[in-house]
Amino acid sequence: MPGLDRLHSQLSKLEDMSPGYLTEIVEGSIVMNPVRPFHGTTIRRVSTGLETQLAPVWEVASDVAFPFDDANGFCPDIAVIPAEAEDENRGAYSPDLIEFVAEVVSPESVRRVYEIKPRWYASRGIANYLILDPLKGHAVTMWNPGPDGYRGRDTVAYGPDLTVDSPLGKLTIRTAHLPIDRKARPQP
Repeated sequence: MPGLDRLHSQLSKLEDMSPGYLTEIVEGSIVMNPVRPFHGTTIRRVSTGLETQLAPVWEVASDVAFPFDDANGFCPDIAVIPAEAEDENRGAYSPDLIEFVAEVVSPESVRRVYEIKPRWYASRGIANYLILDPLKGHAVTMWNPGPDGYRGRDTVAYGPDLTVDSPLGKLTIRTAHLPIDRKARPQP
């Protein structure tokens, strides 16, 4: 892991030199995405709601590096990890610490969020994966992880509260006040 820590340290410096961009390693490539206001607003609102529901032994981490292998180091928008691990304030953490994960879709991240990340998150046994999509105005919940991805999946339009039955307990995500990109073409 020392090599990965060094790589993530270098990526962190690259991110510092490019404010407004999130940097990840995806399928061996360094990927930089511009962060838009809807992205940050969604993360903030969902994280705040989760924090009030979690036991004190859990913390919400955002945009922290989790190296899955040499070619994939993700920085989930929202990851629930043990508070004890979060207290270490490291540059990178083992993905095995993630108990719940959520990603917010941007125009540049559609394929990664819907296709690549579910395979990796499921392969590590992360019980629940939540996609928040301001482009389509819906949330996708995934559960029942397997080696090739999640076997359970529901899509729910923003509006009503969404309840996720997770190993952390029932988590309620308020979707009524999540931003929707009105310029994006709504899709079912």
